[in-house]
Amino acid sequence: MTGHTIDHLVATIAFIGAMFLFIGLFTQSLQAAVLYQQNRHVALKASDLLDNILLSPGYPYHWGETNTTLSCFGLQQPESRGYTLSPFALMRLMSISGEPVEYPVDSGIWYSNVSWGLGGGHLLMPVSGCVDYATASRLLGVNGSYGFQLSITQTLNVLVSNASEEDAPLKLKVNVGGSGGILSGASLTCHLFWAYGLDPDGHPLFKSTVKNGVTDHAGNAVLDFSEDGVDSSKTYFAVVNARLGGLYGTGCFTHTTTERWVGIIPFIESFEEGTVLLTHSWNVHEFPNPRALFYTAAFYAFTEDWDIVQIPIENSTGKVNYGALGFNRTRLPQRPGVLIVVYRTGNNYGMSVMPWGIYTLGVSILFGGNPAGNVWVATDLRQVTVSEVAYQAKIACWSLQGYQTSKPSGRW
Repeated sequence: MTGHTIDHLVATIAFIGAMFLFIGLFTQSLQAAVLYQQNRHVALKASDLLDNILLSPGYPYHWGETNTTLSCFGLQQPESRGYTLSPFALMRLMSISGEPVEYPVDSGIWYSNVSWGLGGGHLLMPVSGCVDYATASRLLGVNGSYGFQLSITQTLNVLVSNASEEDAPLKLKVNVGGSGGILSGASLTCHLFWAYGLDPDGHPLFKSTVKNGVTDHAGNAVLDFSEDGVDSSKTYFAVVNARLGGLYGTGCFTHTTTERWVGIIPFIESFEEGTVLLTHSWNVHEFPNPRALFYTAAFYAFTEDWDIVQIPIENSTGKVNYGALGFNRTRLPQRPGVLIVVYRTGNNYGMSVMPWGIYTLGVSILFGGNPAGNVWVATDLRQVTVSEVAYQAKIACWSLQGYQTSKPSGRW
């Protein structure tokens, strides 16, 4: 073999190697470009989907206050503009933040659960009346093509706790923070409700008072209720509104003296009628030696300046037994507020509270699918208001079509 032939052979091998190297690099660049385009498309879809949800009231209008079937999905407050959400539409979302509850036991009737502690705060809604993820996806036109998860959380984080010693005059500590850290100089309004005795028929009595304060440089404030005759051993419920720079947030705290699992649990029966079942907790969590519970219930609506107005309701006092028909029924007005139920068993008292409209107690909602395990998840968020309370609406979105990227086959 002559030298020229060897040179040509080496040059040909080098050329073929360089060509394969170039094709490999080009293929990798092409795959990266395709992935970028696909990811960018998902990100744009996340933004578009979030705006479609937040800037449309859905249809029928005011669907959150009825039991109607939706033909268009949206969370905007009807007759409003911008990112203002309906407190009742949010209540009808099938939350994935808590395990569903069956009531009565073995009845086959399930309730969406957004509660935050037995004997404290409850938000239990009939699954049959809630809007689930599959329905929302179909109405938004993304069923089978995109998945999403929507979270609605307060912008301000208002934490309330007991700062007093046992049996001492009640002092509540309030801490206000946000996504950027602590918030000093926030104005506070605290409404406190506490049980103090019985009426002639054995129903518990309770009353309320209000205190104002301002957070210090560390975002803390202590509200002293010693002048009101309340000590830390009593059964009480506190709801605090915080205001700073046009932002509003709420937080709450409940203290009871009854045993764990003992109490009255409110279940929403009908959104349209506003009916709520006041149920014996034994019918949800069976426990030994159940006893009848005497109760007093009241509904309070909030004014624009965060004062409270009591609105009369049906069956505001009564007795709830355990077992069959272990409930009483009341009816709430179609305006946001808080249902407070004070109950007693023997000499021990407890309180259950339920928001009617999520913002009144700062409830958060988590709705949609599970983004775990997806190759690419795009997120976007908006600042929204729910009846003046500042919330963040965040969406996570992913493709259900998979990622199509070609690989070199080795044959050219």
